[in-house]
Amino acid sequence: MSCRLGIVSAAMLVSGIAALAGHAALAGQAPPAQSATPRAVSGATPARAWVQPRTPDGQPDLQGFWSNSTYVPLERPNAVTKAFYTPEEAAAIRKAAASREQAQTAPGTVDDVHYDFSQFGLDRSQAAQAPNLRTSLIIDPPDGKIPPMTEDGRRRVAEREAATKGVGRWDSAESNQLDDRCLIMAGAGPPMMDAAYNSNYHIVQAPGYVMILTEMIHDVRVIPLDGRAAPSERVRQWMGTSRGRWEGDTLVVETTNFNGKNPFRNSSERMRVTERFRRVSDQVILYGFTIDDPSTWTRPWTAEMPMQKTTGPLFEHACHEGNFGLYNTLVGARLEEQRAAEAARTPKK
Repeated sequence: MSCRLGIVSAAMLVSGIAALAGHAALAGQAPPAQSATPRAVSGATPARAWVQPRTPDGQPDLQGFWSNSTYVPLERPNAVTKAFYTPEEAAAIRKAAASREQAQTAPGTVDDVHYDFSQFGLDRSQAAQAPNLRTSLIIDPPDGKIPPMTEDGRRRVAEREAATKGVGRWDSAESNQLDDRCLIMAGAGPPMMDAAYNSNYHIVQAPGYVMILTEMIHDVRVIPLDGRAAPSERVRQWMGTSRGRWEGDTLVVETTNFNGKNPFRNSSERMRVTERFRRVSDQVILYGFTIDDPSTWTRPWTAEMPMQKTTGPLFEHACHEGNFGLYNTLVGARLEEQRAAEAARTPKK
């Protein structure tokens, strides 16, 4: 397997049920689906009035190191019919998921040829996590599911599947997945999703700009706030082109001009992502995003999650250490093919 080891910036144990029940910034009732509010996450009444920190130029201060690590799935599981778990249910689900991630593979097997995540502090249970009682990150539609695909979206998915039919993942460098090739990973976004490990970000503000550094492959988004328009549609980028503005104490970032090479859930290059960042306590930023892609889905849809403050700095994410990972993966695949061919030629006794 290709090697994707990065050093986690802040492997912090989260206090689980105590945090879920007692986070000072978050209240307990479900809000309307469209409102990104701290009530959407968990449940307690603030002990004192919290004062929004501000930068020297008066903007809400989002700066620092943050983690969006979570065990909450994007879509609500089929067997779940409610928007929120009880603290006890959430703790049990988190414990079971952490146990599965920490399970050891059998020594000497193919699956065992990998590093132990927990040894390097990469398990999600070792990362900073904000409490979240939601059963899905999606809050609209209310059923917690991605809306149905359009006919055009289904056609595009079928074309992609046909183009890769009969092509093995390890047949060539180009047939490897993008994260295997260390080109881009889920955490970079937008939208910024849990990357399974190293789900950490560094936010820096300056007059007229916000910068977001992603730990995974250290992709950087530099977001201007000066009202400039998006570039021509002929300009297409892996992470699109982002433009930001303040709406009260909420940073709103709209991203367009994707190149379509890194589709999010089979999105098209016409996807528009509207992100919202609002700091709701010293320790939490409430992050939400709306996906609008009429070429792919029958309606826009919205998700939100809390981002937990963590400890910096971010360390180098050494994807494909020394650039040997992908090469070794392909060499191993060719060796397996050679052995299989030799075995097929050898007469059975």
